[in-house]
Amino acid sequence: MGNINFSYQLISIQQSNVCIVLSPEFQTMKKFLLILFVSCFCSLLGVAQQKYTISGHVKDAASGEDIIGASVFAVESKLSVAANIYGFYSLTLPEGKHTITVSNLGYNNFTQVIELNKNIVLDINLEIRSEQLKEVEITSEKSDANVKDIQMSVAKLDIKTIQKVPAFLGEVDLIKVIQLLPGVSTVGEGATGFNVRGGSIDQNLVLLDDAPVYNSSHLFGFFSVFNPDAVKDVKLYKGGIPSQFGGRLSSLLDVRLKDGNNKTYHAEGGIGLLFSRLSIEGPLVKNKSSFIVAGRRSYFDLFFPLSKNKDIRESKAYFYDLSVKLNYILNEKDRIYLSGYFGRDVFGAGNPEFGFDLGNATGTLRWNHIYNSKLFSNVSLIYSNYDYRIGVGDEFDGFNWKSNIINYIVKPEFTYYLNPKNTITFGGSATYYTFDPGKLLFYSKGEKREVGSEPKYALENALYVGNEQRITGRLSMQYGLRFSNFNYMGEGTAYYFRDTVPNVRKDTINSKTFNNFETITSYNNLEPRFSLKFEVTDQSSIKASYNRTTQNLHLISNAAASTPLDVWIPSTNNIKPQIADQVALGYFRNFREDNMYETSVEAYYKEMQNQVDYIDGADLLLNKLVEGDLMSGTGRAYGLELYVKKAKGDLTGWVSYTLSRSERKVNGINNNDWYPNRFDKVHNLNVVGMYTLNKRLEFGSTFVFGTGTPATFPTNRIEYQGYIIPHNISGSRNNARIPVYHRLDLSATLHLKDKRSGKYKHDLVVSVYNVYARRNPFSIYFRSNPENPQQTQAVQFSVVGNIIPSVAYNFKF
Repeated sequence: MGNINFSYQLISIQQSNVCIVLSPEFQTMKKFLLILFVSCFCSLLGVAQQKYTISGHVKDAASGEDIIGASVFAVESKLSVAANIYGFYSLTLPEGKHTITVSNLGYNNFTQVIELNKNIVLDINLEIRSEQLKEVEITSEKSDANVKDIQMSVAKLDIKTIQKVPAFLGEVDLIKVIQLLPGVSTVGEGATGFNVRGGSIDQNLVLLDDAPVYNSSHLFGFFSVFNPDAVKDVKLYKGGIPSQFGGRLSSLLDVRLKDGNNKTYHAEGGIGLLFSRLSIEGPLVKNKSSFIVAGRRSYFDLFFPLSKNKDIRESKAYFYDLSVKLNYILNEKDRIYLSGYFGRDVFGAGNPEFGFDLGNATGTLRWNHIYNSKLFSNVSLIYSNYDYRIGVGDEFDGFNWKSNIINYIVKPEFTYYLNPKNTITFGGSATYYTFDPGKLLFYSKGEKREVGSEPKYALENALYVGNEQRITGRLSMQYGLRFSNFNYMGEGTAYYFRDTVPNVRKDTINSKTFNNFETITSYNNLEPRFSLKFEVTDQSSIKASYNRTTQNLHLISNAAASTPLDVWIPSTNNIKPQIADQVALGYFRNFREDNMYETSVEAYYKEMQNQVDYIDGADLLLNKLVEGDLMSGTGRAYGLELYVKKAKGDLTGWVSYTLSRSERKVNGINNNDWYPNRFDKVHNLNVVGMYTLNKRLEFGSTFVFGTGTPATFPTNRIEYQGYIIPHNISGSRNNARIPVYHRLDLSATLHLKDKRSGKYKHDLVVSVYNVYARRNPFSIYFRSNPENPQQTQAVQFSVVGNIIPSVAYNFKF
């Protein structure tokens, strides 16, 4: 029979006997499962009283939307549970009479007395408060979640808050608001993505209904791809990431779309200077099925034909996106969801026509199933595609350049509510990747020639288990373990390089062709996760966390900020997976009985292995031997985050300050010493304020201040035939910083009166971006002065240097 070898390399089956050999990773996982079992078993000891379970869904009474994080509290036993992301809850209690209270900010509390002598299914509909709160809330969770929840380094943003923060050209932007939180930054205007705790933008996992989004920005970083009218929930994890999530080092941004109103039809939208948006939602089958469709399109290109300039008349520049979601309740135990996102940026000019477009497409099919009152499952089938194309001319004379990354994902997830003190999560995922790093097709008189890198393929599998455990009334833990297997495989050619002097291009010594699905190399990694919370008082707590994360995808870019031409490649026989270990410690304190003021202090330290860097003069585009231009090093990031939020009253907002460093060390760079990353910002201060003057008029403001980002400046110059050439003789990397960044934005929202119907709401938003016209430098480069070549000239490049006023009209009915 011979040997049968599985990709996990766990089991070997021979003809004569059966021999089970566990790898070191699985031996560790076995020990963890034993610890988990013992911990859960001990929590059950001494429990003789008969117990039953109350379970169900918490929904918005007006729309039928599931309410994420609603608190279900048993008054007599003082036990509670929070509804999961699908609004499901399960609470096991002793037999007898119980008063159940369900609460969530913005809703009236629900209270019901039940006689528990069997398992009960109780679906709860919460009514929106008839008199809406004036204050802005950064989260829709309970007001003391800052202290009581076990999670740390997590921010949950309410979409109503996001809509009140002043924005560029008056367009609400989820990503821009995230950048105002502690530990989050950006290198400047026009930069796509965001940086979290010293990580690069590719180290953030951005999910839209569980589907990875590889480019989260429109128009080169000025707007996010998320339509605020379609977004239901936003959660950013900077640390303490639960074991069910993996694949990136630094953070997780989890964005959930609305399910759609299953009671009545609604529409909302807006008209701005740059683009307009519209969303429509309503029931397909009342109380059983609903939909939402939300779209946006920019329209400044519609005015191009009016220009007297021929080049402008022949140009095109616009972006659009469409978000769609359907759901259907099959029965009391089964529900399915289907959601998708489709968006592109399109640019073109000239004759022969030059064209450039890029975009994301995602799709998610999910099935919720309730096995019993304690076991909940969700199975997802996910598709994600990011691609870009550049072309000039046609297939007779011209060229066409394209690149993409495609994911096919299967993800089963389970939650088992063992008892009020233990909630166990377990599951896995399988992701099949196809990478097209870049292909260029040349056409000359109808003849075609192709250059570039060949496609790459990989399969990533993961298993996880975790438990959230309440040890005592004040002490809680969340711990878990994730195992990942990454298999880089054919069809394709693997290249092998000769070791050489650091910071010098490596020569190939061999290459080998692999068949379809044949393993080229594989990596196994264990990722332990742990969080702890101790409540010092009812209004203060201390939290600590540790997590190890692994990343097998690498964004290849040596530009100051990510560009659409950057390419994604997998871990290969030459590129090892990135690994990060982060520890964090925090103190959380609320003030006043109504928790009006929330404060927190968090310190973190993160070490990163196998960080990708580049030799001087690296050739990264359309290079099939690009791995020979890459180097590997270590990284570290550490910092202190301060956060103060006023959550209630006419004046609300927050202040966040981050003191941090992000550094890297690579042999052959910067004389083998530590140097700051391009996105290292020592000081980062954000002040956000929102003031409600009366029922019709609201004001908003943001002030941003940040240390300038590092840059490599010349240390001397070379004179050659009368010309001056800037030069860095010391070989130092990022040896200087550009000037500090600061900006003030203001906005005013006027809620317009409407005498026709109370159901129609509309408002006018006036905003001013960069109020005092600060020309913040994005980068500085050096050249010879054109008027006097003997002089070296420093040139500052600013993306925005003027006041940008805007007005937008929003409506809802």
